[in-house]
Amino acid sequence: MLKLRLSMGGTKKRPVYKIVVADSRFARDGRFIEKLGFFNPLLPKEKKERVGLESDRIKYWLGQGAQPTTRVARILGENKLIPMPASGNNPNKAVPKKDRKKEEPKAEAKKEEPKAEAKKEVPKAEAKKEEPKAEAKKEEPKAEAKKEEPKAEAKKEEPKKK
Repeated sequence: MLKLRLSMGGTKKRPVYKIVVADSRFARDGRFIEKLGFFNPLLPKEKKERVGLESDRIKYWLGQGAQPTTRVARILGENKLIPMPASGNNPNKAVPKKDRKKEEPKAEAKKEEPKAEAKKEVPKAEAKKEEPKAEAKKEEPKAEAKKEEPKAEAKKEEPKKK
């Protein structure tokens, strides 16, 4: 499959991209069929020198079935060569990855609780009254069993050490 994509060039921390048409199986910076333009992300958006495109060749390759990548599609959309693609929705993009994991379970729990309460509010209240009594009875024997087990293990380990 043919792709219109960016091929990276430039030096360390100063990227410059070529817009190329290439087979999707080729390496990103490797072999390509034709160079169609360039993109310099370091320049301000207002400057003409930021993007250079050969519009007639781009239209030709799009007509041949080449598919632009998302970034190239945005560049072509801004230059009115194709319709502007719909912007993606990633509300967690600004949240650090560490904090994303913590917030996801809370959000899921909040979504599930209102649904359950809306369906059966009265039976839950009755069930809550009955459950604490049953849980209190169940928890006490478990706690005692847990306390006894370590003692038994400790007794078993002592003869092994001697």
